[in-house]
Amino acid sequence: MKIALMDSGNGLLAAAAAVHRMRPDADLVLSSDPDGMPWGPRTPEDIIAHALRCARSAAALAPDALIVACNTASVHALAAIRAELEPAIPVIGTVPAIKPAAAAGGPVAIWATPGTTGSPYQRGLIRDFAAGVEVTEVPCPGLADAVQYADSAAVDAAVAAAAALTPRNVRSVVLGCTHYELVAERIRAAVQPLLSPVVGRLALYGSADAVAAQTLRRIGAEPDPGATPSGRLTVLLSGREGSIDPPSLTYPEGRSLLESAAVRP
Repeated sequence: MKIALMDSGNGLLAAAAAVHRMRPDADLVLSSDPDGMPWGPRTPEDIIAHALRCARSAAALAPDALIVACNTASVHALAAIRAELEPAIPVIGTVPAIKPAAAAGGPVAIWATPGTTGSPYQRGLIRDFAAGVEVTEVPCPGLADAVQYADSAAVDAAVAAAAALTPRNVRSVVLGCTHYELVAERIRAAVQPLLSPVVGRLALYGSADAVAAQTLRRIGAEPDPGATPSGRLTVLLSGREGSIDPPSLTYPEGRSLLESAAVRP
């Protein structure tokens, strides 16, 4: 079994780690675009072009499925990628976990990039899955870039700024960018002290586990976390084979993938 994941940068690590936890015997292909990132400020046409190049690089290695582990690419390029690769390769997009967060009860805050915050795409998800629930959209300028480069001071500053915009009565925060899942506990640590004491423990909702589970379903595979960890790791950097970059190794998700690959014969 071979699962490919794509993103402009290291936002794919959370979903890759989730796939590895569920199927440690699966080969993983991580296809990112260091030459073209970040994708967020680009025009939709540019995003589609860069995302397609990433997808094609991964598809050339004949994976059983491709995860678009990026909210921005899922918004703008998912249809184009599916049109080119399916049905030969199932393509799974990433959707912010608004539905389960709303189902658990509000109020809910959605942290996302400035480009996604207030967008017709996100407003549509709120309308479809959070009707009747108090929802606040919180823009997080600079947070994805800070996570990408493992700039701890910049992460703290961006998280603090977003926390200050988060209502004091929220019960959950939706992590609306895959990068944010890599600093989830830092987000909780910043927001929790600001909340009303009656709120209780803040719930965080990411997409990685749900995307990994959906990918296995699409290819007819079952989770088997006890499988022998025999999967191999391939890293593609703008189409060139490479290795996990040092900033990514500051996160447990990146280290776990590299350590797992290092023990392969």
